[in-house]
Amino acid sequence: MEDDAPVIYGLEFQARALTPQTAETDAIRFLVGTQSLKYDNQIHIIDFDDENNIINKNVLLHQAGEIWHISASPADKGVLATCYNKTSDSRVQACAAVWRMPKELESGSHESPDDPASTAQTLELLCHLDNGAHGNVACVVWEPMGDGKKVISLADSHILLWDLQASSSQAVLASSAALEGRGQLRFTAGRWSPHHNCTQVATASDTTLRGWDTRSMSQIYCIENAHGQLVRDLDFNPNKQYYLASCGDDCKVKFWDTRNVTEPVKTLEEHSHWVWSVRYNHSHDQLVLTGSSDSRVILSNMVSISSEPFGHLVDDDDVSDPEEHHAEKSKEPLQDNVIATYEEHEDSVYAVDWASADPWLFASLSYDGRLVINRVPRALKYHILL
Repeated sequence: MEDDAPVIYGLEFQARALTPQTAETDAIRFLVGTQSLKYDNQIHIIDFDDENNIINKNVLLHQAGEIWHISASPADKGVLATCYNKTSDSRVQACAAVWRMPKELESGSHESPDDPASTAQTLELLCHLDNGAHGNVACVVWEPMGDGKKVISLADSHILLWDLQASSSQAVLASSAALEGRGQLRFTAGRWSPHHNCTQVATASDTTLRGWDTRSMSQIYCIENAHGQLVRDLDFNPNKQYYLASCGDDCKVKFWDTRNVTEPVKTLEEHSHWVWSVRYNHSHDQLVLTGSSDSRVILSNMVSISSEPFGHLVDDDDVSDPEEHHAEKSKEPLQDNVIATYEEHEDSVYAVDWASADPWLFASLSYDGRLVINRVPRALKYHILL
């Protein structure tokens, strides 16, 4: 169907960092950060015009360095954080900072895409998150429900909780903890749980998943050997408070109940190479997206472990016609399956994410700078809604 066709946007530089503009609930908007060693790096603000199926973009200069990770404030459309590489004295250091985009770009005014005279604007630096004092920063995660004042950064073996003060122009280290053990322990990824009053964060380091209580910065659970190789990403189920998904270099995606960490609840083995990114749909938690260096994006229907494993239950009294009753969803859990495999990428897919403003739209980004916007297949959308 024409309507389900993907929309593709090509950046001129390589890229691996993607985030939806979390605080934006009306426009469909993603931020993409580039990785260029030779030129000034950029943040592309991608606005998707759903009615006309076209992409509008604005470009911001990110002169600080190559962007490895990007995340947007849940409370302020204009604020974002990047983790980037900075070279000084021939040493490469991974730093993190919080930035503000120019006021007029916060809510989607566009230059005309082909206007050669439009010059890229720059980001305003609000504050650094620990310029290298604790090691190389892998990612910055925002407290999901908050006022955009609490962030966590993961730097080598440290988990650091920051309070962003007056208009985010200063970051105060509120508390921290470190991984303990032998060898070079390093965090690779982290996510802040939207449950438990936002007091829990999950992290990945090597093959281990850990849960932390942000009030005491103490560990609450630990899943050792969660994956056979490095864990690349994780995400919380938005509707089921103990459920967590993880993915990694063993080509697997695993789903965990953090109250019982001896075995995963489910394992997906659909990718043929490292799985870099896993994301639950914010509204319909049976929909799970994954992206991998096999160049594929896979949309799975994990309905058996979702918050509606039996579909929408229908009351017997609501159905007058017994024939009709028979046709209603039976009370057996629906089957988990792969809904679709998307093959528009030719390079490793480093990031996938759902649009904040539309639960049926998602973006994927491959290393060659190709951003693809896709929709959940219409038939499935109506199946879920009706």
